[in-house]
Amino acid sequence: MYYSCMPIPAQLLPDPLPAEPLSLAHAWLEEARQAARQPNPNAMVVATVDAQGQPSARVVLCKEIVRDAGYVCFYTNYDSRKGQELTLNPRLALVMHWDHFYRQVRMEGWVVKAPAAESDAYFSTRPWQRRVGAWASAQSQPVASRADLEAAVIREANRFGVPVPGPEDTPVPPGTGDQIPRPEHWGGYHVYLSAVELWVEGESRIHDRARWTRPLSPPDATGIPQITGDWVASRLQP
Repeated sequence: MYYSCMPIPAQLLPDPLPAEPLSLAHAWLEEARQAARQPNPNAMVVATVDAQGQPSARVVLCKEIVRDAGYVCFYTNYDSRKGQELTLNPRLALVMHWDHFYRQVRMEGWVVKAPAAESDAYFSTRPWQRRVGAWASAQSQPVASRADLEAAVIREANRFGVPVPGPEDTPVPPGTGDQIPRPEHWGGYHVYLSAVELWVEGESRIHDRARWTRPLSPPDATGIPQITGDWVASRLQP
């Protein structure tokens, strides 16, 4: 059987490899955002492990790759399954894949909660409907029915004196939802990276792949993991 091979318009990794990977990963994310060829170009898989060693994975939205500080930021419910597993084991793996750009980023690191002020600031930018939802949903917990979940949304909307959430483009008075604070169980995570792998699809499956690692110590008195060495890069076989 004959298979036609379409050319892959992908730019391979630099040679020699750059000293650090985050500038290139950040550039790839921004390029995907600007191209807007998928609904959520910042979609990112988060993989965690529970106390029994059972892994689980789900998709969240990467809000930022902070190059200088060396971390990735995402937001979620701290009481969710991922939040509970990160409390037990604050290590995780991340994957971002852009099929139309023939690129993938894999990352590993140590996670800490973002400062409360930072989470407050981001929460205040969310549409008010999503703020109501953050209060109404006990994420990852069982619910008897969809009707019960919708009742919780109505209850929280009434508590904060806002309309029952509908489509986010429904006209509402300016300032609607400004009075809804961030719940303590919801906020950001900073993932301080100890390993980053960049992958570019190549012709005939001869992909271009490289991995950067650096030593990272657990959080100290500042609550932030400590970077104790420089990135070390190595090109990998596909």
